[in-house]
Amino acid sequence: MTATILNFINGKLVATTSSRTTPVFNPATGEQSGTLSLSSGLDVRAAAEAARKAFPAWANTPPLRRARILNRFLRILEERIDELAAVITAEHGKVLSDAKGEIQRGMEVVEFATAAPELLKGDITENVGTRVDSHSFRQPLGVVAGITPFNFPAMVPMWMFPVALACGNTFILKPSERDPSAALYLAQWLKEAGLPDGVFNVVQGDKEAVDAILTDPDIVAVSFVGSTPIARYIYQTATQLGKRCQALGGAKNHMIVMPDADIDQAVDALMGAAYGSAGERCMAISVAVPVGEQTAERLISKLAPKVRALNIGPGTDPEAEMGPLVTKQHLEKVRGYIDDGVNEGAKLVVDGRDFRRQGYENGYFIGGTLFDQVTTDMKIYREEIFGPVLAVTRASSYDEAATWINDHEYGNGTAIFTRDGDAAREFAHQIQVGMVGINVPIPVPMAFHSFGGWKQSLFGDHHMHGHEGVRFYTKLKAITSRWPTGIRAGAEFVMPTMS
Repeated sequence: MTATILNFINGKLVATTSSRTTPVFNPATGEQSGTLSLSSGLDVRAAAEAARKAFPAWANTPPLRRARILNRFLRILEERIDELAAVITAEHGKVLSDAKGEIQRGMEVVEFATAAPELLKGDITENVGTRVDSHSFRQPLGVVAGITPFNFPAMVPMWMFPVALACGNTFILKPSERDPSAALYLAQWLKEAGLPDGVFNVVQGDKEAVDAILTDPDIVAVSFVGSTPIARYIYQTATQLGKRCQALGGAKNHMIVMPDADIDQAVDALMGAAYGSAGERCMAISVAVPVGEQTAERLISKLAPKVRALNIGPGTDPEAEMGPLVTKQHLEKVRGYIDDGVNEGAKLVVDGRDFRRQGYENGYFIGGTLFDQVTTDMKIYREEIFGPVLAVTRASSYDEAATWINDHEYGNGTAIFTRDGDAAREFAHQIQVGMVGINVPIPVPMAFHSFGGWKQSLFGDHHMHGHEGVRFYTKLKAITSRWPTGIRAGAEFVMPTMS
């Protein structure tokens, strides 16, 4: 018998009203580790009602008190990071050190959110007109929801709910059905930290739950991270129904390697950025663009042996550098992309399709894969693979490399490796991408900045966390006031000018 994974509504673990279920697997072994109950619209409605009822009291809780609860939650995370990382590794497959890394990055957003008293301060101007003052402040939206992906079951939710809660909103989280347990740990630890019942809820499920969130009348804003087709669907559906929405989509991240770059540094950067977390990151580098044939030959000669030497194994193996993919279906999808690359004429330098790990033959493992001579019309260049597959596309000049990046439909992250300050500055200013690294392969902003791409990588006006997150989860109110002084000027029938 496997454990049944439930919802968390109004401070309690509760069963769903639906009889539908789906299995949850351990990617390293291929064995079923749990059974997930899939929510119906009635379950989403119950969560929304609980959040709506909890909202007035939570919105009126002083920001300092909200921050203290988040501070206690942060201490719990620090004390139990190993416990949460083990849960993530068991359901996602990533190595334990990577799981701890994602939790740490999520904790940084919690730290940022504990500054709620400062973040929510407004503005005031005295005497905008004679004895007339104006001031403004930000107020919470109400019930908000987050729909999160499988690749970061702790970090991405923590990109959303700490800021939302700090701003006074109540929250409903719909995690991925592939690795749903981390969300329940977060929910129970928030309750332990003192969060009132109903303020944070978890609804497990699939598209039925997503559609119920998008159409629920009490949910006023939706945050999403996932693939571009679904991000577009989420954004269009939510906004057509009058909801505020930020929907982060897919990526195809390039890294330019200039002739003057430190090749050893660039190779080490590519190894971590392309093959870390088995490439299942929206900020993974999946296209390396060496400038010049000599640069390309040097890069390939140093990169290929390192890709072949990758230590691949279960996430619990302390020596493993890369774990399995998340599901058997995704494993077949990534293998299919490698087949496509071969069929389209790319040079397969390292082939990971036949990798097997002794003792884990039923796990969803694939080896690191490296293509050279990839052209911009190939499927493996155009589409997001979301696996440990790196394509090398040779550019004759910096301008050609930059044009390829600017012409691509995705604009999530990018990087350049160079010693030339002029080239780096030109790249940072001209490239049409939301997050840029200079000798930094994965330029994920810290929590006090904001995360988000351009073009087909983001739908909506606001990036996540940082001050952009505060703006997304609040609405601005401006008050103009004048108190009676005994002076009466009579009725005014023109637009007030404060003159």
